[in-house]
Amino acid sequence: MVTKDNAEKILSRVDTLPLYLHAYAYHLNMRLERILPGDLLDIAYENQLRGVKIHVLDGENYSLGNMNDDALANFADKARRLSLDVHIETSASDKDTLDQAVRIALKTGASSVRFYPRYEGHLQEVMAKIAQDIRYLKAQYQHCGLTFTMEQHEDLQSHELVALIEQSDMPELSLLFDFANMINANEQPLAALEVMSPRITQVHIKDALMVPEKGGLGHKACVSGQGDMPFKALLTSLICLGDDKPQVVAYGLEEEVDYYAPAFRFDDEGDNPWIPWRQMSETPLPEESLLDARLQQEKQDAVQQIHFVRDVLQQIKAEADYILNR
Repeated sequence: MVTKDNAEKILSRVDTLPLYLHAYAYHLNMRLERILPGDLLDIAYENQLRGVKIHVLDGENYSLGNMNDDALANFADKARRLSLDVHIETSASDKDTLDQAVRIALKTGASSVRFYPRYEGHLQEVMAKIAQDIRYLKAQYQHCGLTFTMEQHEDLQSHELVALIEQSDMPELSLLFDFANMINANEQPLAALEVMSPRITQVHIKDALMVPEKGGLGHKACVSGQGDMPFKALLTSLICLGDDKPQVVAYGLEEEVDYYAPAFRFDDEGDNPWIPWRQMSETPLPEESLLDARLQQEKQDAVQQIHFVRDVLQQIKAEADYILNR
């Protein structure tokens, strides 16, 4: 909510908010190699964004994970020419996964690496494994020049994530807040944001519908502005994090239309629930006859989200201006 106390902060920040293109907005096109990592740089540049967030596997055979050193250097050169920041993302927290992501990040001139844990087991066991992964990250890469974010990704709750960050004693490690992923952990967006807010430095912006599931909640991602997420309230609160300077340094535009994730945490689960195994996030492809139209729609949805978010930011700005000048 825009108030007299935060209106000046909003006005000083909203027009320069660091918006990043997120590769998942083109997930289906990248799965079919219709859009490749270098193309994302062009799209970000054309839309006057700060940079790109790209997964090591985006683009399949042509992904950063499959590039040789020369190709990674070419990607880095292109990003520099276009004055675009690069953030590398990966979908696990084990040693080999982190090693690969850091290697790619350093080769591409990236500034940050995002990961999220994917373990099966009782919660306390899973938390212990993640803590061990973070200790490895700190020992190997604390001083490599990168920052790191751990995303809340559908299974762990906000207080558990904050505890992992606080226990790490690693200033280079913080939280990435996703607009919808707390739903699957049986939390609500604004409540989750309040708990995680001291440790949030990056964001994934998307919208989703909440789907009740036997004492829990699933989510189905949808076109931004058509879901259940309190979009304006989340953005307003995130903009205002940090007193002397903005705490959030990157907002990823992650349109995920038709992505679905089930409930993972439940009302009656007890204090040490079972955390099931999860595959990496993936949106299903349509049948062949609908494929070309769906790929085109995905491109339109991605650009529409950029315009929608910018429109919401201008609404927030207008409210702040009105409050200060009424």
